[in-house]
Amino acid sequence: MKYSYKINELDCPNCAAKIEDKLNKHKDINSARVNFSKLTVSVTTNKKEGIKELIEEVGRTVEPNFMLLDLNTKSKGNIKIDIIKLFVGLFLALVGMFIKNDIISKLLIIMAYIILMYKVIIKAIKLLTKKTIDENLLITISCVGAYLTNNIHEGLMVIILYDIGKILESMAVDNSRKSIANLMDIKPVYANVVRNDVEKISPDEVNIGDIIRVLKGEKIPLDGIIVKGNTILDMSSLTGESKPVDVKVDDNVLSGSINLDKVIDIKVTSKYKDSTVARILSLVENATERKAKTETFVSKGARIYTPTVLIIAIVFAVFTILFTDIKVGDAIYRALVFLVISCPCAIAISVPLSYFSGIGAASRDGILIKGSDYLDALSNIKEIIFDKTGTITTGEFTDYKLTILDNEYTEEDIIKYIVSGEKLSNHPIAKSLVKLNKEVKPYKDIDNFNEITGEGITYQVDSLKIKIGNYKLCKVKDKSNDIYININNKNVAKIILYDGIKKEVKDTINKLKEMGIDTKIFTGDSKEFSEVVAKSIGINDVYYELLPQDKFRLLESEIEKYDNHVAFVGDGINDAPAIARSSVGISLGSIGSSSAIEASDIVIMDDNLSKIITGINHSKYTNKIIKENLIFAIGTKILVLILSALGFASMWQAVFADTGVTLLTILNTTRILKKKNK
Repeated sequence: MKYSYKINELDCPNCAAKIEDKLNKHKDINSARVNFSKLTVSVTTNKKEGIKELIEEVGRTVEPNFMLLDLNTKSKGNIKIDIIKLFVGLFLALVGMFIKNDIISKLLIIMAYIILMYKVIIKAIKLLTKKTIDENLLITISCVGAYLTNNIHEGLMVIILYDIGKILESMAVDNSRKSIANLMDIKPVYANVVRNDVEKISPDEVNIGDIIRVLKGEKIPLDGIIVKGNTILDMSSLTGESKPVDVKVDDNVLSGSINLDKVIDIKVTSKYKDSTVARILSLVENATERKAKTETFVSKGARIYTPTVLIIAIVFAVFTILFTDIKVGDAIYRALVFLVISCPCAIAISVPLSYFSGIGAASRDGILIKGSDYLDALSNIKEIIFDKTGTITTGEFTDYKLTILDNEYTEEDIIKYIVSGEKLSNHPIAKSLVKLNKEVKPYKDIDNFNEITGEGITYQVDSLKIKIGNYKLCKVKDKSNDIYININNKNVAKIILYDGIKKEVKDTINKLKEMGIDTKIFTGDSKEFSEVVAKSIGINDVYYELLPQDKFRLLESEIEKYDNHVAFVGDGINDAPAIARSSVGISLGSIGSSSAIEASDIVIMDDNLSKIITGINHSKYTNKIIKENLIFAIGTKILVLILSALGFASMWQAVFADTGVTLLTILNTTRILKKKNK
């Protein structure tokens, strides 16, 4: 069985990793997965008892998570409290440092220590009782040690900088917390079941064979077959295509489609749990759990850093006392210097601050990145897969291609016949055809107008019998998406509607190729138009007529091929599973569906695909700064550690190796915000 719990106060990726490791090592647990973005842990086990207590052993409280996508957290409130605490402690410390009365000065500084450190000390003690240690213990020992060795100001600097780092880290990861929170909005709330009367019930309660009624503007709650009525459906949430679909009796319809026109009755063919909408929701949920998490050098070493440093410090002190002439007090002092030098402040602050700055700089350019993992992964992308409609194209019909099949008629004649008939129809395609030719004056005397759902229109003008519609109406063997114009039972022309290609797309594709990134198109549209679009923008590989599950299946093979370095760019609900499953999911903000946006890791707020290049540049520059900071911080600390062991470095040099290096890495990090990426 699979159980899910909501984890409270999970503000550290390293803590998430510790929880996951501890659970996976337990004999009664088959697998465990901590989702840091959703604050949940999913556990597969045959023995539920004791799981809650096992998680709480690493210092976190949990509660059953009945709504997996419910992310109501108090993170923002906690950050505000931490900021207030920081400013109060900083104020007391500054006053205490400059006031002349020694007693009042000491009291103020002690109060500053308590205010700044109480949360760290409580966490350290709580974890010690659970036989676990982390950086909270190291910070506690370092600050208390600095105070006891009369390096009071240095101890304050350590805890102040550490608190700043934790605040910035919390702010950075907060963006990843709502990655798929609104996806449940696509689930139908009710179904109108036709029994003795029409009653509204939950889709979960509808049985196979029941008749449901769907009114104009409502979502189809379950998959089924139309048994009464005909209408027009908006299936963009499933196929991603803007073109409405005509349906009639005996046609299959999918849950999630929206009824745009008339009332229809549907015979249900599957339970809700097996419906199209339920499958999409399941794919997104599972894909999010399977998403690869980028582990940086810091997170990999963090699990052993604290115990290693403590052991080395103790061994150093004991060795110095037993095997040298150095006094006990001096040996302890050198060990404390070692601990101060070894405080992870420079790393603990500069790394999350770098990611936070990278996320902020990207946000300034209209790119919302929902966590440091995604910013980190973006620089390693080897392939980007694009949805077509609404992503590469505008999603609106802006052009057409008219082919004359009978030379008796001119293009002007055909367009006039089209406009004359289509202006009497309320069908979205008809409105598009009229809008594209709004300067044409239609015939006034139209007779016997008839609209045939799912096929097209017929009418008469003068002595001509005109049909405008699909291959069914015009008796064409080729089952294409073309619209045919038939006059007196002869097909005289055909027209293909195109939605326009965004102006920046071709240049973006060329730049991606220059960066060594492969590109492909996955779309639900027809073969002919998909290939035309792909060729015009320079993409060679295009896969067409795909449903959401088809995109997901193909994406799986691409992820395996490119070693989990694949990004997917889309804008519709139908793209949500692929967006969530990809290494980096990218959605478009202003026109994208809410589900695609919430399922994605990166949102381009103005729909300009050239921002993908900008985001990659931000990612690469941020990683460059992080590497510089790590090399500088670790190199400096090692140097001063050696000097400390030889007795040439005092607490002041140790403070420089800690706080001084921290400040320099922070200053270096600010370059991320100053750099402009285009």
